Parts: sequence; C-alpha cells; structure tokens
Amino acid sequence: MAIDEARLMEFMNRFVGDLGATMAAGNVVVGERLGLYTALAAGPMRPQQLAERTGTAPRYIEEWLRGQAAGGYVEYDAESDSYSLTEEQALALTNPHGPVFVPGAFQLAVAALRAEPQIAEAFRTGAGVGWHSHDAGVFDGCERFFRPGYSTSLIGSWLPALDGVEAKLSAGARVADVGCGHGASSILMASEFPRSTVIGSDSHAESIATARKRASEEGLHDRMAFEVASAQTFTGGPFDLVTTSVTIKAMLRVAFRRKFARRPHAHPSEATARRFLAARRPARLSARGVLVAACCGIATACDVAVSAQNAGAVAARRVVIAAANH
Repeated sequence: MAIDEARLMEFMNRFVGDLGATMAAGNVVVGERLGLYTALAAGPMRPQQLAERTGTAPRYIEEWLRGQAAGGYVEYDAESDSYSLTEEQALALTNPHGPVFVPGAFQLAVAALRAEPQIAEAFRTGAGVGWHSHDAGVFDGCERFFRPGYSTSLIGSWLPALDGVEAKLSAGARVADVGCGHGASSILMASEFPRSTVIGSDSHAESIATARKRASEEGLHDRMAFEVASAQTFTGGPFDLVTTSVTIKAMLRVAFRRKFARRPHAHPSEATARRFLAARRPARLSARGVLVAACCGIATACDVAVSAQNAGAVAARRVVIAAANH
C-alpha cells in the first residue's frame, strides 16, 4: 500500500489540532472552577503569585499557564515572566453575566463526553440516549453558556422583533417556554413583564426543580409555574406566546424525519420547511398566538410549531425565527 506522505501529514496536523482542542476544554473548566481566570483578570502575575492568590499548587499552576498561553487563552510577557488576560479574554472567561461566557460551553462539552459509553451502546442497539441521562454538567454548562445570549437578546432584540408582542406582554399575556431548562429565559420574561404569566416546561425533572427554586428566590412564584413535560405533553394553554430556544435542535426533529424518511440525511431547504409547516398548521387554530423559535433554523422551528400545535396548547398565527443565524 502506497502512502502519500503529504496527505498523511495533512491528516496528522488535523489530528493534533483536534487533540489539542479536546485537552484544552478540560483545562478551561479547571481554570474557571478554581477561579484562576478571575484572579488573573486583576493584573499580571507569575505562577507563584497566582497560586498564592487562589490557594493552589504552584507546580500545577505553572503548567496550566504555559498551556493556556500556548492556546491563546492568556498572555505571556517574557520580560517580566508574568501572565495576564486581555480585556477581551477577561470578558469571555470571567463574566457569566456578560454577552458571552466561554467556560460554560467547555463545561457542557466535557460533561457531554461522559455519555460516550451510552452513546456507543446506542449505536449498537439503535436506541436513543435521553437528555435526562447526561451528566449534571451538561445542564449547568448549557445554561451558563446560553444564558448570556438570552440576557442580551431575548428582551432587547427577539421579542421586540415581533409586532405587538411587547405590548401584549406588558398588558398581560400567557406564555409557555418549552424546554426551559433551569428557567433562565422564563425568569427573564417574568421579570420584565410582571403582568404576564410564564409557564416553563422541560422533560428533565432536576432542571425543573432548579427552575422552581430560582423563580422562588427571585420572588416570581406568583406569576410563574414550571412543569415536567415534553414538547408534546406540556399543558396550561391556550397561550398568547410560545417560546423555545436551544433545546429544539435536539428534541424536535421527529416530524421532519418522518416526512423525509426516504432521504434520512437530507436537509430540507427553507422553502421546503415553510411549505411543510403551512401544510401541517391546523385550521382550528385562532389568530392570536405567536411562536418564537430563537437560536435555530427554520427547519427545526417547524418541528417546534408542529409539536406545540399537536399538543393543543398554542394558537399559532405565525412563526418567527429570531436570531436564526446568531
């Protein structure tokens, strides 16, 4: 067998990059968990200083800093032999309430890998791997990564993009937040629109327990409720507004898979997706509801609409894809 050395090296370079990225994920999680990024954001430090500030072992900190500098996550100054964060790095790595929080994404990725044995077994059996069966870090990381986007865009951009919705919410509306997870988006809406009632649902019982606790801590229990339910079984309608976000990418593709069963790897175009939604929209629905599918494409949004409508919980006049490419 003749080996093309150039192609082999091209593949090996790709492998090294992927391996480095995989290893880096764990180091970012460690750095955030131990408060290393937060401490480093205060100013340039040598390894010994950072170790003293964070109560960690200098030898480990030195190796961690070298790896972080090599990966571009921290800066190194050879003249002073110190490490620091740029303002941009500090924003992305230390502020969970800012526009982006990188450690949450890495926490999600690392925790998701813990399901590898279950996923491998699913390949053999054809069975699914339930969202509920993931490591707890998946749920925490998912919220920590996506919550900044909700905080930045849900109230300020996505809802204002819907004609008349803000006015309705201000006056008092009934809202369903499907796949709400820990309730970040639900709580934002309930806080912003005190005359509205927000009902969040998620199939993961532990996430719903967390959402209830947080709503109570925020003093919102009088205008919020949470239930353990899937996108097909949530109750409490009719609703004036149904929202869903990141969860739809994973949990609401059944309708399209059935429709395109003969082409399981096909990706329906936007036009095809819109026709599909129009054909599936029941005539019995009234004209007062709006379904918002944020952070997703039109195809998965159609799945949300079909599921919500089939559940009898929403009267959807139109589907709006908010921030579909963001």
